[in-house]
Amino acid sequence: MNFDVAIIGAGPSGSVAAALLLARGYRVAVVERAQFPRFSIGESLLPQCMAFLREANLAEVVEQAGFQYKNGAAFHRKGCDTAFDFRDKFSEGPGTTFQVERASFDHLLIDTVAARGAEVLYQQEVLGFARKGDLSELSLRAQNGTESIISARFVLDASGFARVLPRLLQLDKPSSFPVRASLFCHVEDGIDCAEFDRDKILITVHPEQHDIWYWLIPFAGGRCSIGVVAEESVLAQMPGSTTEKLQALINAAPNLRDLLCNARYTMEARQIVGYAADVTQLQGDGYALLGNAGEFLDPVFSSGVTIAMKSAQLAVAVLHRQLSGEAVDWPVEYEQRLRAGVDCFRSYVNAWYDGRFQDIIFARDQNEKIRQMICSILAGYAWDVENPFVAESERRLDTLAQMVRMQEQ
Repeated sequence: MNFDVAIIGAGPSGSVAAALLLARGYRVAVVERAQFPRFSIGESLLPQCMAFLREANLAEVVEQAGFQYKNGAAFHRKGCDTAFDFRDKFSEGPGTTFQVERASFDHLLIDTVAARGAEVLYQQEVLGFARKGDLSELSLRAQNGTESIISARFVLDASGFARVLPRLLQLDKPSSFPVRASLFCHVEDGIDCAEFDRDKILITVHPEQHDIWYWLIPFAGGRCSIGVVAEESVLAQMPGSTTEKLQALINAAPNLRDLLCNARYTMEARQIVGYAADVTQLQGDGYALLGNAGEFLDPVFSSGVTIAMKSAQLAVAVLHRQLSGEAVDWPVEYEQRLRAGVDCFRSYVNAWYDGRFQDIIFARDQNEKIRQMICSILAGYAWDVENPFVAESERRLDTLAQMVRMQEQ
């Protein structure tokens, strides 16, 4: 089978890329190892995602699907609460989005793309990649053992944590982050607190260890995703099953213990270890890596899907020019531009774990303009270089943290 572009993975970056390519008239195949719907995390979208979905003409189907509305992020630390309304931000663009169960969200996107003409090949494992002349070949194996080959002028790897091409082409390199793990579960939450805002993700800091944190993501229909992130060694030394570990950690956080006192666990808690990843390069002869297939930082600011969709937008723009016969510079036009936003997110992730950013967002007296600039980062606008807290993220974060700490003394 011959196509213009073959995409590995039917997650959000694969669907957005496919939709953008189809709109430009290309023949697109999407190769997916699983059968949809399938479980995934990364459930709290950022408003920046809506801009990408609109560009791909996918926003309307998402808006009509009945997902939980989201307008911001709430934070809790040692009895103190603060919240950011994403509509009150520095950057232009959408200020609201949704919190989604990824099984249905991803299925909705790829079904929409398939209806527009993409060839979606489910339950196909990619065994090999080869560049032959002007074509890239993917060797596939179906669930029944049947092997086949598809050819395309270019391959986009949107395989997420499976990291298909980094594995096959030995592109992996160690992440700069410590090895962390997460425990997570979906529950029927039973939350009856009138003050709880279901329109926001809730991030809670462990009352004793500031580098351990929890997410609580409300879904429509009285369900939520609850998870905790800690260094692997912390979770490894805890007794009990994954669910018992998660419940013990939830009970250690008084606000979550009270909110979830009526929760009913509908699945065994799952665990992911060592999810942070990086690669030596994001593109090469006949291929480019999208989203988590290239680099994943940390789930703390829900940046994963945003980075994935941004990578699809950037890659398709460059690829369209290349397939149209223009000379392109992938390292500059794709890799450097994508990494600029990723590096901005990285500054905030590092500052979260070392405590600087936590001190900033929980500060008593906050400058309104600076707060709006930071709100833009939390809303996903990490590529808006007009924002000083994007353009000079590390320096400004460090300076602001020092000022806050001096004022709080």
